[in-house]
Amino acid sequence: MKKGAKIYVAGHRGLVGSAIWNNLKQKGYFNLIGQTHSELDLMDSVAVARFFEEVKPEYVFLAAAHVGGIVANNTYRADFIYRNLQIQNNVIGESWRHGVKKLLFLGSTCIYPKEAPQPMPEDSLLTGPLEYTNGPYAIAKIAGLKMCESFNLQYGTNFIAVMPTNLYGPNDNFDLERSHVLPAMIRKIHLAKSLAEQDWDALRRDLDRRPVEGVTGNRSTKEIIDLLKKYGITEKGLSLWGSGTPLREFLWSEEMADACVFIMERVDFADLKGTGADVRNCHINIGTGKEISIRDLAYLIKETMGYDGKISFDASKPDGTMRKLTNVSKLNALGWKHSIEIEEGVQRMVEWYKQSI
Repeated sequence: MKKGAKIYVAGHRGLVGSAIWNNLKQKGYFNLIGQTHSELDLMDSVAVARFFEEVKPEYVFLAAAHVGGIVANNTYRADFIYRNLQIQNNVIGESWRHGVKKLLFLGSTCIYPKEAPQPMPEDSLLTGPLEYTNGPYAIAKIAGLKMCESFNLQYGTNFIAVMPTNLYGPNDNFDLERSHVLPAMIRKIHLAKSLAEQDWDALRRDLDRRPVEGVTGNRSTKEIIDLLKKYGITEKGLSLWGSGTPLREFLWSEEMADACVFIMERVDFADLKGTGADVRNCHINIGTGKEISIRDLAYLIKETMGYDGKISFDASKPDGTMRKLTNVSKLNALGWKHSIEIEEGVQRMVEWYKQSI
């Protein structure tokens, strides 16, 4: 990509998109295009077609998606498959119709079977049943990567799909109902610490910044205590969902962005499809190849934040997939490897969260 190329980052204000946007700027790309949801609803096929016709982007990063944690995925199943399919169909379809030179589609490692071999290689896709709780979202992402692969094979496009592992970093989602495990833990431990220390100024600032179920910091003490208890947060300690035994891999979002730009600059579909007639699994895993248990992650965050309370685990709640470690040998062979380990990342994340309140 030339530095002045017209690059559209779909979802440029989210965790993933904002990290890609910043990485591109840092590397000298200056003709970046971003549209907020109010400016362009990616589920509106007419609006998306008009945008591509008028703007004519040369390169596209498809980072926009409807995302959430295990509770949201299992509760809003229709939303997760419908909205993501709509977004993908519109952006990938218009990218083909308007001759986009290259597109990068971001999926998720939840595309792999629940009992996939560990670490999960790209060719384990579609070899077994998916984890039930996030099945609709996973199916949407599988459809997206297959769309990229199929357009490439039929029409000669250069659309590449990448599957990042669990991400965390600046601009993450800390909504207690919909966030992923790591940011949810950071916020819960912050709230539990503030409650244990009776730091009501900190509690009220947090709720004013990010209301929970519409509750802000101006509510009564009793209302706030009752709300926090619903999420396992009390003066005596914190209760987290699940047994704490599942293992998870985490990648700092800014490193994920660096990997995405690296792939966009240096890797083409021709480099991934091989020479055989049976072309499949051309997507690329993006991760660290390292994992940590949910329990150990909780205690790492607890130590980092200086929380002295007790943390317990509610094994009656779902764990999700017990292990989801990516095989990143393809990515490493292409020339990219992570450098930020989980301890450094958690420290950065905690500092960012405190500054955001």
